[in-house]
Amino acid sequence: MNGAAMNGAAMNGATMSGAAVSAGALPATREWLALAHLPGVGAARLAELLAARPPWPDGWLAGLPREAALALRLWLDHPSRSPLDAAIAADLAWRDAAPARHLLHPGHPAWPALLDEIADPPPLLWALGDLAALAPPALAIVGSRRPTREGLANAAAFARELVARDWGVVSGLALGIDGAAQQAVLEAGGRTVAVLGCGVDVIYPPRHAALYHRLLAGGGLLLAEHPPGTRARAGFFPRRNRIVTGLSLGVLVVEAAEKSGSLVSARLATEQNREVFALPGSIHNPQARGCLQLLRQGAVLVRGIDDILEELTQWAGPPLAPAPAEGLDTPCDPLLRWLSDTPAPLDALVSLTGLAVPECQRRLLELELDGRVAQSPGGWVRLPDPAPS
Repeated sequence: MNGAAMNGAAMNGATMSGAAVSAGALPATREWLALAHLPGVGAARLAELLAARPPWPDGWLAGLPREAALALRLWLDHPSRSPLDAAIAADLAWRDAAPARHLLHPGHPAWPALLDEIADPPPLLWALGDLAALAPPALAIVGSRRPTREGLANAAAFARELVARDWGVVSGLALGIDGAAQQAVLEAGGRTVAVLGCGVDVIYPPRHAALYHRLLAGGGLLLAEHPPGTRARAGFFPRRNRIVTGLSLGVLVVEAAEKSGSLVSARLATEQNREVFALPGSIHNPQARGCLQLLRQGAVLVRGIDDILEELTQWAGPPLAPAPAEGLDTPCDPLLRWLSDTPAPLDALVSLTGLAVPECQRRLLELELDGRVAQSPGGWVRLPDPAPS
């Protein structure tokens, strides 16, 4: 039986004996569920075994700790007497109850290959939503849970630009920057993947209930390494972050304090050989200090989307049309790209566009006279495009 047939049989709930899996082949869904439920075996240990491609089941039994090996042997020889059997049956029943439910593992057709590059990939991912959200190359966007208005606007602007380039966005559905980026992706008609620090059926934080449901309705995907029903715990989130970064080709930190979970994500990304990008900010803004720290440590300074895609050239799509030298009535104008209905301060626009202050002020004035932008408390906003005459 080939690998595809084995996976198909397991996806349909077929029982497979140990002898049915050829030497060096990947265990199928039922076997991965058994491995995930073994006592005293972490993700790193299973990843080491997986890398060696041992024959199933003898090679795996030889590499497991004694207690785990005994538990696996009991399930293989006498499944009805093993506590693993009831747990596996419950997992498969959850998956089979709705077409949007999935159990992902190494060897599954939709398993993200990027996760095989990290030191401790999850042995199993519970998935809810559309698996097609995993298809495009993705960037993680993370940041403060208490961002400034400028930070929220920047996160949304980068997310929209990524959608325009046929990229996906991965984040954690957290308050602040994460949620703003994922909301902007959905508004732009793109797909986003949210990795949760709880079960995929648990809405956390509760304030993001509308975003949770909109993500599912918009072709997005929820992932978790914890089974359904698992409540969020503080200790789950640092581990969750390694999956966010592991699914991505790079990580953009929009705003972060000096001690924050976003800096943990940046460190994990570096350890996973992912590129780290950071937006500069004012030295007087506490939420910019983490990004400034990352820049000192070698993160790529980002002014616009091209600064990111130039570092990831093998994944970059065709460049956007450049703004014309004369005339400002085109959506490709650098200032219009960064403006939305959220006020953006002048210093932020200078940083994001690379324009000198006088040039930025001049172009804003011309855009204002043209009816494209307006000043408001807190900065500049973009006005709706005029209706065609």
